[in-house]
Amino acid sequence: MPELPEVETVKRGLEGRIVGKTVVKVDFDWPKGFPNAPGDVEAFLLGASITQIQRRGKALIIEISTGYALVIHLKMTGQLVFVAANQSDRFGAGHPNESLVAKLPDTSTRVVLDFSDGSKLYFNDQRKFGWMRLMPILAVEDLPFFQKLGPEPMASSTTNAMLRARFTNRKNSMIKAALLDQSVLAGVGNIYADEALWGAKIHPRTRVGQLSDSELNTLFTELRSIMEQAIASGGSTDKNYVNADGQKGSYLQIARVFRREGQLCKRCQTTIEKIRIVSRGTHICSACQKERL
Repeated sequence: MPELPEVETVKRGLEGRIVGKTVVKVDFDWPKGFPNAPGDVEAFLLGASITQIQRRGKALIIEISTGYALVIHLKMTGQLVFVAANQSDRFGAGHPNESLVAKLPDTSTRVVLDFSDGSKLYFNDQRKFGWMRLMPILAVEDLPFFQKLGPEPMASSTTNAMLRARFTNRKNSMIKAALLDQSVLAGVGNIYADEALWGAKIHPRTRVGQLSDSELNTLFTELRSIMEQAIASGGSTDKNYVNADGQKGSYLQIARVFRREGQLCKRCQTTIEKIRIVSRGTHICSACQKERL
């Protein structure tokens, strides 16, 4: 599943291509992927224009001029592919199979939005876990999915004091488990949890209650820093992701610890190890990230 930087990269790519366009037609072949009443589609989507695109955690929110929004979660194999009317502009974002470059629609296409200028936005999803829901903008935050989300780590309103309070409520949890808990902090996944913990010199099994305020502050600073780098470099791809221009992200080329098992730590030259914590592959430097008793 894409993490915050990958979804942010998609959002930025879409902003330059579909904001201002008017939706004139919608086709879909999988009701669970487009669980919307025909009357709502007719009244609040068709004939409306896209006004802006937001991101919340790992989801996209495409706002439209009727006061409604399309909330999209790509899940594991979702794609968004934009194709201009004259084929002069095309990009794919999401799971990197041939649908990114093949003729569309194809067997993975679940939803097609037609715009008034003849361009189209395709939502492809091989495994059918993703979804595109139409709802009032004011109701978006009431979705159970969003109600459970913690604060955005990159938001200016998210302070270290706020994050420390949320994490210390999980004082008996391992710090990696707390980082991956979307109800504690939104958008963080395996890649950036490992990277931030390495940067802060914290072993991922460390209990939250064992960490000082200073250590937590360092961790949050590292997390923001590596996410900013990942966004700037187009995301990580993490096997099944490409950025908003259909190109592979490059963050893994500069990763410090993630997927570097067997290689030397860039800080102390100790061999990077891969272990399992909270059922996730976890990359550490045992010298820099001392396990606490």
